[in-house]
Amino acid sequence: MRNFSTTKRIVIKIGTNLITTLNALDTEYMDTISHQIAELVEKDYQVLLVSSGAIGMGATELGFATRVTDVRMRQACAAIGQPLLMHQYRESFVPHNIRIAQVLITREVLNNRKSYLNLRNSVEELLALHVVPIFNENDSISTDEIGNAFGDNDRLSAMVASKVDADLLVILSDIEALFDGDPKGEREVHRIPVVEQVDDEILSYAGSPGSRFSTGGMLTKLKAASIAASAGCRTILAHGRQPRILQRILAGEDIGTLFLAQEKLSARTRWILNSSPKGKIVVDEGALAALRRHKSLLPSGIKAVEGIFNEGDVVLINEVAKAVPAYNSSEIESLMGKHTREVTELYGSARRDEIARPEDIVFVVEA
Repeated sequence: MRNFSTTKRIVIKIGTNLITTLNALDTEYMDTISHQIAELVEKDYQVLLVSSGAIGMGATELGFATRVTDVRMRQACAAIGQPLLMHQYRESFVPHNIRIAQVLITREVLNNRKSYLNLRNSVEELLALHVVPIFNENDSISTDEIGNAFGDNDRLSAMVASKVDADLLVILSDIEALFDGDPKGEREVHRIPVVEQVDDEILSYAGSPGSRFSTGGMLTKLKAASIAASAGCRTILAHGRQPRILQRILAGEDIGTLFLAQEKLSARTRWILNSSPKGKIVVDEGALAALRRHKSLLPSGIKAVEGIFNEGDVVLINEVAKAVPAYNSSEIESLMGKHTREVTELYGSARRDEIARPEDIVFVVEA
């Protein structure tokens, strides 16, 4: 299970508590982890880095002693902190002759199929050039995204791992591993070395966020591992300050917690599954039963349309599925309850007579 001999592409997430001290970036740690990453690159691993710390750095620069919660202030802190963070990463990688690239994204970039494919192509080119892409959420222009979309870099790292078909996601934080209880509690707890699947029992072990500037906790890490697993990607959760942690992980040492991969879903299925819905289509029970039998979504079974969305956007169906419709919200409203032959009468033979095909529908809640 801990044989990583075939691992080629690795996404590494570094938490806020690792790269910051009370008053500044921990440059010594950043130099240390950069050195470890450089060793991996020299051995022909493709490494992508997801780094927290921009908002915390900006907050520290402005003199805040506690976590910033106001959205506009978090945007300002991100704008101030991001260049400080990237400058230090550049300084830490320069001695190893490794170039870095800043990649700031929002959830909207990944929700849109075209922009996601453009991003993927750009990242592939950077990796071919032996550049280390450093990802962060573009918090300085985000509004809904802060706390409501990625919400944390654990989830962002898993989304990146899924989108680039990574072999391994390494989540480094100040948490040693997943335990079967609160390590700070009174009762004795035990490290869980391997998790086959993130189920309700595993989720029950999650604690709560505890740092000044970070947004993550154990729950976000478990959800990240689940996202990565659906992409056929294993995840390791470990303490980032343990000596030579990356080398020890790849050597197969029993350290941290290993989350096993699940059956790999197709890239399109993963895109649909992990995209934020733009609206909702409500269908009757007969239509829903047909969808579960892998049939198309037809206009005759639609009862209501909620929200405004375009053709090709991801939408919810009855809270249990996501779909990519071939019509926009106003067109679907005009077709509700109609027979498929009426679709051609209204929109011509060049348009489909179904709202969504089976390959464009993914159930997120099982019956």
